[in-house]
Amino acid sequence: MLLTLANRKGEGDDYLRWISATHGDEIRLITMDEIVYFRSDNKYTLVVTPEQKSLIRQPIRHLVEQLDPEAFWQIHRGTVVHVKYVAGFVRSLTGQLEVRLKARAERLPVGETFAPRFRQL
Repeated sequence: MLLTLANRKGEGDDYLRWISATHGDEIRLITMDEIVYFRSDNKYTLVVTPEQKSLIRQPIRHLVEQLDPEAFWQIHRGTVVHVKYVAGFVRSLTGQLEVRLKARAERLPVGETFAPRFRQL
């Protein structure tokens, strides 16, 4: 299942509005509002919604440039999370800061480079 990036806002904003996901014969449009987080997966990027995971053929470093920085925060070199799905932050048993999500059970590690942003919250 490969996905391609699609459609940007036209007037002023240059941020993505949705991506198009191909699942077999079906093409699904995923709005940015549905996306919980993006995670780097080799040369692809995993797109995670509350219900499913898909892949797009776009490196996360290029994707970050196309996302609204007010809505999507980079928390790790390979992970970008949608702020509206952040339930809170916790420390793991090893002391690493992790993001708790509202719509999914997994916790996302916060990279040391990005941790100072969240310590001041």
